[in-house]
Amino acid sequence: MSQLFTPIELGQLKLPNRIVIAPMCQYSAEDGRATDWHLIHLGQLALSGAGLLILEATAVTPEGRITPADLGLWSDDTEAALAGVLASVRKYSDMPLGIQLAHAGRKASSHTPWDGGQLIAPEAGGWCPVGPSAIPHAPAEAPPLALDAAGLAHVRDSFVAAAQRSVRLGLDLIELHAAHGYLLHQFLSPLANQRGDDYGGSLENRMRFPLEVFDAVRAVLPAGLPLGVRISATDWVEGGWDVAQSIAFGKALQARGCDFIHVSSGGVSPLQKIPLGPGYQVPLAAEIRQQVAMPVIAVGLVTEAEQAEQIVARGQADCVGIARAMLYNPRWPWHAAAVLGATVKAPRQYWRSQPATHKTLFGDIRIGQR
Repeated sequence: MSQLFTPIELGQLKLPNRIVIAPMCQYSAEDGRATDWHLIHLGQLALSGAGLLILEATAVTPEGRITPADLGLWSDDTEAALAGVLASVRKYSDMPLGIQLAHAGRKASSHTPWDGGQLIAPEAGGWCPVGPSAIPHAPAEAPPLALDAAGLAHVRDSFVAAAQRSVRLGLDLIELHAAHGYLLHQFLSPLANQRGDDYGGSLENRMRFPLEVFDAVRAVLPAGLPLGVRISATDWVEGGWDVAQSIAFGKALQARGCDFIHVSSGGVSPLQKIPLGPGYQVPLAAEIRQQVAMPVIAVGLVTEAEQAEQIVARGQADCVGIARAMLYNPRWPWHAAAVLGATVKAPRQYWRSQPATHKTLFGDIRIGQR
């Protein structure tokens, strides 16, 4: 039996298999509001047979957007727009849906990737980003505004408010974004956090604000709704955040009731040196999994069915996150199930596509016509 296609629980959420569609920014919102692009994008992914679909990084404040086109969840308007999209998706799919709540910190106010992805100055239509310290992401950039006590409270409360909106939307899972060089990761990393107060310096202090955000969000969620965190396990820069610190953070999260940890890497510094290759981040997830009891999701250039199967079968991770490979092939789970001899859920409108060589791919289905 394929291990990739066995069920798993994240908290009290039961998933039919271990394929997670990882968050992927679409840069297609209008003032934070979801659009028809999101309906098309999420609609096709929700028919893919994956165990879980996590919506893209969703900003908890307008100034927390990576780009002006980021999805947001900070107002009644942004909530209503996303509610409409989700209602249409759910009409045809019962796939569990999660959301990644995020704040870009000093990496906010950027152009979209297809427009170069660089910082937008306030005079050019951007805004002044905030961060743990007045240290720019790149040396040539203007520094962000260092958050004071009121700013920290505003960010924390905004995560809470967005989580409460997520509950009202009926989302099945929440992931806090503490990876890829965005605000919560910036607090963790000594490369971005050089504060002299209780939120900087020692590992305990650098973890303090992300843990406060986690605790505040956990406190307002209904019992049983899974809450997890995505991390960058290493900055890939000497003297930066690393796996040992990630393990300490993971253990602190676990003690607070964290339901899963989603392991990525990098993003906080342009000096990073990433050894790209198939599954290059999986060893990071495997090392963390050895030290924590909660489920671990691995990601990073996982493109082949056999590769994903081995990650789960060898115990390197409990679930496998698929992102770019899903954009390239939105039916990736179908094809993986065919390769691994497993069964996957497909909408009945597509049952006729089941290949003659895989007669049980979609399970015990019956079709007929006159």
